[in-house]
Amino acid sequence: MVEKSKKTVEKAAPKPVEKLVKAFEVNEKVILELVDLASEPGSEGRVKKGVNVTTKAIEKGMAKIVIIADDVEPKAVIAHIPLLCKDKEVPLLHVSSKTALGSAARLEVGCSSITITEPGLGKELFLKMKKAIGNA
Repeated sequence: MVEKSKKTVEKAAPKPVEKLVKAFEVNEKVILELVDLASEPGSEGRVKKGVNVTTKAIEKGMAKIVIIADDVEPKAVIAHIPLLCKDKEVPLLHVSSKTALGSAARLEVGCSSITITEPGLGKELFLKMKKAIGNA
């Protein structure tokens, strides 16, 4: 009887998401104001709300800025978003609370991630933020 040799494959320890992509430091109030302005009715702004829609917008190249909440549990729900942002070179911003993010997007519930595809009334603030991110 011939025994098959068993090779153990060591898996590399997963790297923390924070080290895989450069997340930009921008004042949280400014981020939420941008989301609020882009979400305002009649502002011509386009905001994609939720992880699935955010993922699609990034993959299709429609995302201008992606914002994720830090208090999402389990973290695996949003773990792929920083990697996609890095691949597609989309700025990634963080806010502390999904409740605040949902509220800024005019939702009655929290929201784990939001993508701004058109800033609408927040265009001036968007351009300032983009310039600040570019210098980061």
